[in-house]
Amino acid sequence: MATRMSGQDLPGEPPSLAAIERHARQVIARLPEAFRAHLGDVVLLVEEEADAETLASVGLEHPLELTGVYHGRPIGDKSSFDSGAMPDRIHLYRQAILAEWCETGVRLDDLVAHVTIHEIGHHFGLSDDDMHALEDAVAD
Repeated sequence: MATRMSGQDLPGEPPSLAAIERHARQVIARLPEAFRAHLGDVVLLVEEEADAETLASVGLEHPLELTGVYHGRPIGDKSSFDSGAMPDRIHLYRQAILAEWCETGVRLDDLVAHVTIHEIGHHFGLSDDDMHALEDAVAD
């Protein structure tokens, strides 16, 4: 059963882009050092919603369907020829995260952790089971 919202997440102003970014950075700070050491060049971006091009690239039509996306090459696929490439990026989408938060009643920090770790998992080429284990490792 889903955990309900915490007292800090009660109705009022919806969490801002900065609040969601703060939650995501707290998650990253709690990752095991072996993971954090390989995230230094990954850019974290929190935006209102995914653009049409991003949605099309993952086969979705509506921006509320996409809570986050990883743009880059997984670590295992990188080579020395990637030196001129754009930095890897993790995008989190505020509107979709807030919609899922309202629909599920899961604590906002837990939801942001789930989305952040899922996208970090793509950077490392992790399986869904490995992503869940990593999520458990950073849980409060």
